[in-house]
Amino acid sequence: MMNRFTLEEFNFNLPADRIAQDPVRPRDSARLLEIGQSLNDCVIRDLPELLTPGDLLIINDTKVIPARLHGKRGEVNIEATLHRHVEKNMWRVFARPGRRLRLNDVIVFGEDFSATVTKKLDGGEIILNFTTNDLTTSLVKNGEMPLPPYINRLPKSQEDDYGDYQTIYAREPGAVAAPTAGLHFTEQLFERLANQGIQLGNVTLHVGPGTFLPVRDERPEDHVMHAEVGRITPKTANLINDTRSSGKRIVAVGTTSLRLIESAASENGEVNEFDGETDLFILPGYKFKTVDMLITNFHLPKSTLFMLVSAFSGLERIQNAYQHAVKDHYRFYSYGDACLLHRG
Repeated sequence: MMNRFTLEEFNFNLPADRIAQDPVRPRDSARLLEIGQSLNDCVIRDLPELLTPGDLLIINDTKVIPARLHGKRGEVNIEATLHRHVEKNMWRVFARPGRRLRLNDVIVFGEDFSATVTKKLDGGEIILNFTTNDLTTSLVKNGEMPLPPYINRLPKSQEDDYGDYQTIYAREPGAVAAPTAGLHFTEQLFERLANQGIQLGNVTLHVGPGTFLPVRDERPEDHVMHAEVGRITPKTANLINDTRSSGKRIVAVGTTSLRLIESAASENGEVNEFDGETDLFILPGYKFKTVDMLITNFHLPKSTLFMLVSAFSGLERIQNAYQHAVKDHYRFYSYGDACLLHRG
């Protein structure tokens, strides 16, 4: 049974200047706060020494597409952010201003690239059918990386974000938000992890913009998560199960990896092949079945992600850790620093 919390219990004071606007370079020079029985200030490069041989890192190999488009319906400017594929060239889209759009309206995004409104949904969401011979190419040509609203790139994203807002191992296109914990990894870090005997496995969860939606319900359990599409292959499921059987730890890189693994796990922690949707919303009181450690960035107040890490390590422990992070000028959110969480 989940404990009942109020939204205010997941609030904390975060100065605006703690939200990182750009990543550090190189990627693995970001700071890393180990959160266990005590707090340990490290850097990402320390990770091989913080894990033990045989531990298994699970990464999310989704690839962010340039999903934010700016177009016109007549003289009206329209911003559209793709967030979920329906079929063929049809996508569910968050549009602004969505309420002014009508069925069969045509939005022009570029030369030989337009879309027709085929359905209107709630909350400014619509379904667009794109007119193009190659949607992937059209998005690359006309779209922008869908940076979260906390990163200021007005009026448009900068060129560096096309590389910065993508993990080096991204290979399955479909995400409209990056699995940001993975942004810290470099080839050199992977090499050192392998030399230390750390195993590596991959899953795919196409991250949607729901990760950025604020929780507005006073009772967080009333918040509705947007479903996301994910896949765990039999090979990865077997690797996870074999690692657990050997007594070693499952280390999720990012909340996306964790949510997908937990969605595919049985009550005894065994992970099965998975190919479908998950809308798992993790609050304190959730009983974790498989994941032992979590690498994740610092999250915003009252967010579903802050609720998840509070569930993983304990609300009081996370509150204390975040107070330390704010005081010690750690950098928050997508381009910020990271934590290594032990399960509470």
